[in-house]
Amino acid sequence: MATTERSTELAAEKNLFITVSGTPGSGVTTLCEQLADTLDCGYVSGGEVFREIAEERGVSLTQLVAEASGSDDIDRALDRRLVRIAEEWGTANNGFILESRLAGWLAGNRADLRIWLDAPEEVRVERTRDREEMAAEMQVREVIEETRYESYYGIDLADRSIYDLVINTGRWSPAAVRDLVLTAVASYDPNTDEGGFPTPSFDP
Repeated sequence: MATTERSTELAAEKNLFITVSGTPGSGVTTLCEQLADTLDCGYVSGGEVFREIAEERGVSLTQLVAEASGSDDIDRALDRRLVRIAEEWGTANNGFILESRLAGWLAGNRADLRIWLDAPEEVRVERTRDREEMAAEMQVREVIEETRYESYYGIDLADRSIYDLVINTGRWSPAAVRDLVLTAVASYDPNTDEGGFPTPSFDP
């Protein structure tokens, strides 16, 4: 059996709670979709939950984004839902993937594996060009998010110490990034795990 196939088989048996976070255009959604499909496990994204909130409030995504920029209520409502999801899946013995910029922090010590993706800015701009997201807009978005989370929870998004894997996706193809993660998942043994960096709990 090929190494990749064996890694996939072993990884699928783990039933791990995995969080995936990263910068815009770094391939977070692509990785999550690939992992969920390969591991046949549940997957929830912060974007999906954000869309649910917009539908419940009867507003468009654009309107909700505008509201969020002027108040912390939207961000905190989103984070509360993600924490609740993390709590539910953290106690279940089922594989699951949670994706958002704060997923690794929100899941806290419930997560078995926390992943952060990044890539050079020019690579991310090119990848998001079809979504009409240019360099200046991307930079503004990142600065705003970092400022918000620092203000809300005292979280420094530049702190990568809590993540078990930090991958520059500009170095590898999406399939190769997936395989890197699958190898890590397949190799994970809770009996020899000496513990990841703990994350503080907080109340959104």
